Amino acid sequence: MCGIVGWIDWKRDLSSQQEVLNSMTQTLTPRGPDAEGYWFSPRAALGHRRLIVVDPEGGLQPMSRQRGEYTYTLIYNGELYNTQDVRSELQRLGYHFEGHSDTEVVLISYLEWGPSCVERLNGIFAFGIWDSKSQHLFAARDRMGVKPLFYSEQKGYMLFASEIKAILKHPEISPLLGKNGLAEVFLIGPARTPGNGVFEGISELRPGHSMIYSNNGLKIYQYWSLPNNIHTDDLDQTSTKIRNLFLDTVQRQLVSDVPIGTLLSGGLDSSAITAIAANTLAYQGKGPLPTFSVDYADNDKYFKPNDFQPGADGPWIKRMSEAFSTQHTNCTFSIPDLVEALKTAATARDLPGMADVDSSLFLFSREIKKHVTVGLSGECADEVFGGYPWFHRPDSLAAETFPWALHVENRLQVLSPELIEFLQPYDYIRERYEEALAEIPKLPGNAPVHQDSRTVEERQREARSREISYLTLTRFMPTLLDRKDRMTMATGLEVRVPFCDHRIVEYAWNIPWEMKALEGREKGLLRHALTGVLPEDVLWRRKSPYPKTHHPAYLQAVRSWLKEIVADPSSPLLPLINLPALKDLMKLSDALPSGRPWFGQLMDIPQLFAFLIQVDFWLREKEIQILS
Repeated sequence: MCGIVGWIDWKRDLSSQQEVLNSMTQTLTPRGPDAEGYWFSPRAALGHRRLIVVDPEGGLQPMSRQRGEYTYTLIYNGELYNTQDVRSELQRLGYHFEGHSDTEVVLISYLEWGPSCVERLNGIFAFGIWDSKSQHLFAARDRMGVKPLFYSEQKGYMLFASEIKAILKHPEISPLLGKNGLAEVFLIGPARTPGNGVFEGISELRPGHSMIYSNNGLKIYQYWSLPNNIHTDDLDQTSTKIRNLFLDTVQRQLVSDVPIGTLLSGGLDSSAITAIAANTLAYQGKGPLPTFSVDYADNDKYFKPNDFQPGADGPWIKRMSEAFSTQHTNCTFSIPDLVEALKTAATARDLPGMADVDSSLFLFSREIKKHVTVGLSGECADEVFGGYPWFHRPDSLAAETFPWALHVENRLQVLSPELIEFLQPYDYIRERYEEALAEIPKLPGNAPVHQDSRTVEERQREARSREISYLTLTRFMPTLLDRKDRMTMATGLEVRVPFCDHRIVEYAWNIPWEMKALEGREKGLLRHALTGVLPEDVLWRRKSPYPKTHHPAYLQAVRSWLKEIVADPSSPLLPLINLPALKDLMKLSDALPSGRPWFGQLMDIPQLFAFLIQVDFWLREKEIQILS
């Protein structure tokens, strides 16, 4: 993986802008600690920071190829999992390759197929290509949005980069936060509306989209969307297809020229990846597989099961490591380390994020990086196969809003009346929710007879499940992918997410809910499909999310820090919060009931305090100007 930066300008000669581009590119050094490169022309300037994973010599960037008198130059952040397939096809068409990197395959794919090349790529990627013949930039992002790409179109020029911080480093771009950005942070955050860059003048290229920027302006295209098909496979056929797709995906994602391991929580998703990876490496004579888990000091003393976290992970991690003979490392963090890393996490994400859920992943990634450069992780199975509580809970199914953010009042109680009046929270959230619903692809008519025979209630349940699935795939999953990318790449660790393979997502999208929830279980179909891959007890273990600390010292630490912040009259947080209400909440927080997260499954009162800490730090660090 890498960090990319680009600048296209129709007025200035960029050949003399090395200092500015260098400064922008250096902000991405953690993403690419191994090498850097630059390319300049009058109209385009490109910068690259590289994390070497495949073909150290043959994958240098920016990478250029000549065709006649014209030059095509690529900067690329990603990993292709069908590199050999595409290379073989291009070789049959007469192309010659100088190395074995996927970077070269992407560039030559563009030479042959132009912008439609992205339709042939299976992987996680964001890249830009300067086409000197057409005098335009072509840029694209992978179907699921695993790799980030932000841009800022200004009068006469455009900037684009892997992270917002690189764009903000340009001397003509200021960190401005308007009404829309405030609403995204305080009402939608730590999620983000697709395409929204939060800062004024900064946007995100949405997943499955590409763009062309020329002297005629910017054009954005959607090259991929969820397919709409009636699912006709029976249970056995569906299970077999899922199993085969998943096996193929994990095996493809084990390709690496550097050490590789898996993130193992003992849950279904990470355990399935670990089992396949361990068996594959053993077959290749490359074992044992390194595996890694995360925990917190004294968590065993304070953990209390609830609806969102039914059980501890430790025994299941040990069960899996022993069953598949992995070389396991458990990474345990102290409360002070977790709290201090809140600042680092906000810097890495460029935005306030998921509080200690982010900071713990940063610390975890930093430890993993000491052993391997590439990891495989179980993210996205819950989104694809219906694992989250909101797929099953009546209150979530009945809610006319995003089901992972039901308790809006928990957010609003700490916001200033002026900010609430300015943002009109319920209107903003409803508009974003209705926008998302309006995007949902409708199934074609003439459903099979067996579907027509369902009751009205069954049809309504199916329709609502489809809505929840779409919302989760396009609004919640990007939050976790953002988190995974920023926290891991901030430590120079590449993490791959097999359940995000677009072939799996496409196939699972149209599977009826009654089949996905086989035997009334979350991810019941996936469990059925993985029979024989995992031990039975692991296979049918109840879902448990990414672990967080339950130590009361964490609440005490973030509460104490937040008290210091609000006691500082210079804090930029003060005009945005309801200080009396927040002080009351800090007094009562020890007695407040848990298990009512205000976002997702993990963000409760301690995370609310930590989120506000991150907001204060973020406003100060970036010297953000709030527009009235």
